Amino acid sequence: MDFYLNLINTIGIHTMLGLSAYLLLQTGQLSLAQAGFFAVGSYTAAILTVIFQWNIFPAVLAAMFLAGFLAFLVGFPALRVKGLTLVVATIAFSEFVRMFFYNLKWRVTRNGEEIGPDGTMGFAEIRYFSDNGWSNLEVTFFLWTFVIIVMGIVWWSDNSRSGAVLRAVGEDELAASSVGINLTVIKVSAMTAGGFIAGLAGGLYAHQVTSLDHHSFTVLLGTFAIAYPILGGLSNVFGTLVAVIFIQGLLVEGLRFLGDWRMILFGLLIVLAMNFKPLGLFDKHTIGIIKKVIRV
Repeated sequence: MDFYLNLINTIGIHTMLGLSAYLLLQTGQLSLAQAGFFAVGSYTAAILTVIFQWNIFPAVLAAMFLAGFLAFLVGFPALRVKGLTLVVATIAFSEFVRMFFYNLKWRVTRNGEEIGPDGTMGFAEIRYFSDNGWSNLEVTFFLWTFVIIVMGIVWWSDNSRSGAVLRAVGEDELAASSVGINLTVIKVSAMTAGGFIAGLAGGLYAHQVTSLDHHSFTVLLGTFAIAYPILGGLSNVFGTLVAVIFIQGLLVEGLRFLGDWRMILFGLLIVLAMNFKPLGLFDKHTIGIIKKVIRV
């Protein structure tokens, strides 16, 4: 039972990570910085609950706001570059963050035990849930409450003027600018919102896995973040959830016996999706068909 609950929690965390990239992709920005924001959220929340003994709620919220603030700062220089240059720049940012935490050593002694980040050894004393008597089921409900809230907000954005503006910028910047849309404000806002969500996901991730190290925040994590919405489609938030279930539930866990060969299948899947469903598995046409079937 615990295995399935942990898998469900992983799916929830990666869904939020995918949605953080979903907002950026709607504006036409292909960024791999989500792994860096995720790492900031993870370490910040863990440090606050372990070293400063904060409650999980303010710790996770503080991690979210710090990641969002960094995303806001990254958003301005990111406006100067596009395409492959933006990808390289955001990879550099994520690697800088990863190496910062790789070298971070902040150990304190409490109750005769050393706790806190230990540089290359990672951060292994994150026991908030177990120390406070939370069961795995309670952790799952807690985590998915945030997932549902984030999905609800992004879904509402999709169906409001905000979503229309984001898509307008992503489809044609010149046309969007000509009707009075401020490209700087929209792109930086999308980057900031993506940072908030990634930081929230990271804070929850740290307390779910109870141990962190720099290997958790590599470029592969950033690749997953953008793969989920690309595969699921940018027309509906539920496409991202389905893509996460497929990749994390089937490819990563269901085909674990294949070892690293799973990554080949993952790459092949993305190539096939780009060729046969370039707008994602749940594009507007597919969603239209689903709605007709439901009405029948």
